[in-house]
Amino acid sequence: MSDPATAPDSRVRDVLVVGAGPAAHRLADSLHARDTDRSLRVTVVGEEPWHPYDRVALSTRLAGEVDLTLQPTTMWDDEHVRLVVGERIEAVDPAARTATTDAGRVLHWDELVLATGSSAPVPDLPGAEHARVYRTIDDVDALVAEIAEIAHDRGRPARVVVAGGGLLGLEAAGGLARLGAEAAIVHSGRWLMSAQLDEGAGRALGRLISAQGLALHLGTRPAAIEVEGGRATGVLLGDGNLVDADVVVFAIGIRPRDELGRALGLELGERGGVAIDRTCRSSAANIWAIGEVASFEGRCTGLVAPANAMAEVVADRLLGGSAEFSDVDDATKLKLSGVDVASFGDALAATVGALEVVYADPARGLYQKLVVTDDAKTLLGGIFVGDAEPYASLRPLLGTTLSAEPAAYLSAAGAEPPAGDELPDAALVCACNNVTAGTIRGAVHGPDGCTELGALKTCTRAGTQCGSCVPLVKKLLEGELRKTGVAISRALCEHIPISRQELFDSVRVLGLTSFDDIMARLGTGRGCDVCKPAIASILAAEHGSYILDAGRGTLQDTNDRAMANMQKDGTYSVVPRIPAGEITPDKLAVIAEVAMEFGLYTKITGGQRIDLFGARLDQLPDIWKRLVDAGFESGQAYGKALRNVKSCVGSTWCRYGVQDSVGMAIRLELRYRGLRSPHKLKFGVSGCARECAEARGKDVGVIATETGWNLYVGGNGGFQPAHAQLLASDLDDETLIRYIDRYLMYYIRTADRLQRTARWIEDLDGGLDHVREVVVEDSLGLAEELEAAVARHVGGYEDEWAATLADPERLRRFRAFVNEPSAAPQLARVRERGQLRPATPEEQARGEAVLVAGPTIPVRGSDA
Repeated sequence: MSDPATAPDSRVRDVLVVGAGPAAHRLADSLHARDTDRSLRVTVVGEEPWHPYDRVALSTRLAGEVDLTLQPTTMWDDEHVRLVVGERIEAVDPAARTATTDAGRVLHWDELVLATGSSAPVPDLPGAEHARVYRTIDDVDALVAEIAEIAHDRGRPARVVVAGGGLLGLEAAGGLARLGAEAAIVHSGRWLMSAQLDEGAGRALGRLISAQGLALHLGTRPAAIEVEGGRATGVLLGDGNLVDADVVVFAIGIRPRDELGRALGLELGERGGVAIDRTCRSSAANIWAIGEVASFEGRCTGLVAPANAMAEVVADRLLGGSAEFSDVDDATKLKLSGVDVASFGDALAATVGALEVVYADPARGLYQKLVVTDDAKTLLGGIFVGDAEPYASLRPLLGTTLSAEPAAYLSAAGAEPPAGDELPDAALVCACNNVTAGTIRGAVHGPDGCTELGALKTCTRAGTQCGSCVPLVKKLLEGELRKTGVAISRALCEHIPISRQELFDSVRVLGLTSFDDIMARLGTGRGCDVCKPAIASILAAEHGSYILDAGRGTLQDTNDRAMANMQKDGTYSVVPRIPAGEITPDKLAVIAEVAMEFGLYTKITGGQRIDLFGARLDQLPDIWKRLVDAGFESGQAYGKALRNVKSCVGSTWCRYGVQDSVGMAIRLELRYRGLRSPHKLKFGVSGCARECAEARGKDVGVIATETGWNLYVGGNGGFQPAHAQLLASDLDDETLIRYIDRYLMYYIRTADRLQRTARWIEDLDGGLDHVREVVVEDSLGLAEELEAAVARHVGGYEDEWAATLADPERLRRFRAFVNEPSAAPQLARVRERGQLRPATPEEQARGEAVLVAGPTIPVRGSDA
């Protein structure tokens, strides 16, 4: 039957888009925005039952049902743009200009756009019918259900083998591991992501991925899937090894869905796909191809940026324009279990005469490389593993002259990037949507005045796809506003239109006690990774309640949720509080017993504490029960709070000491323990001017004098070290503590998110003088209020681990698996200097490693 909605009409041209993926969404949206005369009638037909969705974010679906629908959706409400889902185009008649769906719907077209995307190939090997793929929402939902079923039926985590060590394979393996599966990766290359990374970067990535508990089988391929009783039991590799597997997932690339193109007799690429020219036209008149099905210069690509660019070209051409598609941008960025990976430009240094500037630190799991011309001036590309911070600012500089030596841009080496590299207007800021720096500047200064980040993203599309360019977009926005003298927005994020300081004050004044209440009164939407932890910190600082109760667990960072620091191998470290480093022999003995019983690596930290490394998540309650029973408390090394107060031995033992630095350090640590703040806090107390506690390198430094204490503030370590500055001199004990109360609470209330005290003081109007006026002179009349806030914290303090151990419901989040609390995978360890540390892949291959119980994954649930 003919569809009356798309019957021929001489007044409009019908555009039929076959496929309803991201490329089709971009084309429909672009035509809707550009075709103001409504000269086109657009119909998009997709075989999946979903509206076009974001395939880049597909792995987020593993954690639960997430709405991945691409925005905007307003064009679907226009009578000239129609979306048909759940139907497949089965036949196309080019003579009659019609297409027929599997439901019998006949659609007329004047212009046909093939946006059929790709499928996930599975090689022809024995047992291939039992393979799974990772391509659609239905694929992901089916994997989640299957893994849960296996864990339930067999009483152990599902064993998953992912074939493919590229972007999609790593995303799949990491996501399935987070579900609790034991994941292994099989990759034909000698190192991971071999198409995007060089050997140094690939092997650095391999070490980091192995440390997450994922097994790697490199330089080989699956030869057969072993099957027993109708279910997969393992994968036989080409090198003869057999890997146990309940589920086998193939993520080895894409295969263009070019069936319609073949049926129409269109010219195809060498490796498949519908061949297109720079206008995105196929070899037949009035037929176009975009996205993964399009073969440009013999190549199909699965990246978002070129698909969007092709859609924009076709939209322009259909409306009489002359746009052309240029090149495929291969830049990629991935974050897997906390591991940053990025590459762009000529990452493999194929350009004649190219130089490679490399920083590699295998011990820290870092690899950074810039590729430049033979005169070391023009940027050609780069690779980042372990720390991809420079990626956002360097990628737009591709092809431009750098203002400093290339090594200055490698953040892993501790360098500060040069400030002189203002992006030229032609620099590409958002590759996904082809947005340049000039476009962003034009939007800021244009008639619409996009002077807020949210509005700027909406009017330029920058940062609306993968989001990796958002920090750079914000930096450009602020730079342009400064040039014009416009006040820069202090919005915490696009969901909270006020600054952190204003948010803190609003929460305090309005008496808000939950995330939902705060968003209802002060924000919009469901929050993000910026505002959620900030709100969690504010609630903890203001109300002092258990940080994971009442839904606050989902707001916290990974370490806060586990109340322990996750290490690079997926295990956790345990850091009991040892105020001022003073400890009894009995307590030392307990720490030694716990370390031996649980096989933990031990180290005395720079902050006079003892770190215990290598604990599984499900072991944490047992470990902490032993420690709490012995009188220990959480050292909160995982939180943005007071870490420790370092002390020398002071006048008790040292012949130079003039005050009891140990006693004061203990008093301060017990007073401010658990106090949540915008960033971590470290104190130091020295018993004389010899400064053995290094107090002037701390956020709060106290140095003894003959008549009292000198108080220093704003010292930080890290990449931007700063010496603390003298705030007040010769203070008695009580005055010292009053001033510290005021200083800390003023910082907590007014600092920006993740802002250390040194940077906070620098940013304050008046700097240290302003701090002195508020803290010492009480210029704002806040002294009594600030002191009272600290007093409430001191009076309401409760050790988080003691509270957890006393509540069975709180302990549930530390169970390994619902049906087997003791289950855990195995990790490879090597004995070194009398202790066990994570083994490298090379040590495992040489048989030098031993197996120990590995990390486990928290139970999935509302707050677990």
